[in-house]
Amino acid sequence: MVRRELQPGDPVIYRKMKRSESPGPRAIKVHPTPKGEEYLYEVDKFWTVAETRGDQLLLVTRRGKQHLVDRKTPHLRRPNWVERWLYRDRFPRLEECLAQLREERQEPSAT
Repeated sequence: MVRRELQPGDPVIYRKMKRSESPGPRAIKVHPTPKGEEYLYEVDKFWTVAETRGDQLLLVTRRGKQHLVDRKTPHLRRPNWVERWLYRDRFPRLEECLAQLREERQEPSAT
């Protein structure tokens, strides 16, 4: 089976490593730090591919943040069909993402 390359509009799940005193409810693989004052854990982030830039992907969040990540990073994966259905409201819509990108790239008009 040939694996299709990621294209703009494709939803992706990025597993992000975090550190804090109190992990949230979506934290997985929770481990205390050596002195036990904080926890190391991972959280799944539900992003959408906005652009492909060679070996990198521009990913956007629901709130419009942009992340440029390597296409081959092990933290990035495609959601399976169950995850696409279960988390469908967490993935940003491509149309909204592209509109935000266009607004940010336009220079402010001189008055």
